Amino acid sequence: MLFAMIVGGLIGYAFGRFPGFIIGAAIGAFLFNRAKTRLIGKLQNIQSGFVESVFAVMGALCKADGVVTQDEIEMAETMFVRFRMNEQQRAAAKKAFNRGKSPDFDLDSELDHFLRISGRQPALLQMFLQVQVSAIAADGVIHPEEHQMLVRIARRLGLPDSQVDQLEAMLRGAHAGQAGGGQRSSDQQIDDAYKVLGVSASASDAEVKRAYRKLMSENHPDKLAGKGLPESMREMAEERTREISHAYDVIKEARKKAA
Repeated sequence: MLFAMIVGGLIGYAFGRFPGFIIGAAIGAFLFNRAKTRLIGKLQNIQSGFVESVFAVMGALCKADGVVTQDEIEMAETMFVRFRMNEQQRAAAKKAFNRGKSPDFDLDSELDHFLRISGRQPALLQMFLQVQVSAIAADGVIHPEEHQMLVRIARRLGLPDSQVDQLEAMLRGAHAGQAGGGQRSSDQQIDDAYKVLGVSASASDAEVKRAYRKLMSENHPDKLAGKGLPESMREMAEERTREISHAYDVIKEARKKAA
């Protein structure tokens, strides 16, 4: 704001000396506050739209296999706690979830709506997809019908199918970590690590590092918040960066042993 006042004041001074400086500074402050208000309003619209679309699509995903189970309903309620929603936000999320699981729900229209409010920002679209993957596979398992719908969602959002593979690989890694990691072979972990970074096993060390740094930059929680990600979903953004970092460590360790 101070910068806007100084610039406005200097412009005013050039035309009207000291009185012009005062008027110019006042105009600069007014325009700054107006722009700030518009920006805040825009971010709030993105955030509210993000939450509503997330839970509407989540409802549709939970019904992908034909029925919404009690476990899936409890999973959605767990998300309310995880996202630290207040009562008003929970009521809106429940309404959206019920709308999503209704027979006449138009998935494509909902995704198109989210594309508009998000400005098609890749990081927000990827986080939207990540929430869906995490929600329907809290036990580390994704059923074929759910996988197909995730692919459909990714494509409608303009994301490659590999994004679904990447997120499912992240999920397996996180679930294995919680379970102690004893159920997965080293080869499976390494294969998933490459999927998380979106590179092939034949990629050079420089390509792997470049992919890692790009993903970490794109998914930094502060950067996502500045683009409209609700603060309540910051924890999930932090989880994503941890999984990216873990995948990079797995690959580095595997290559070190193979050298």
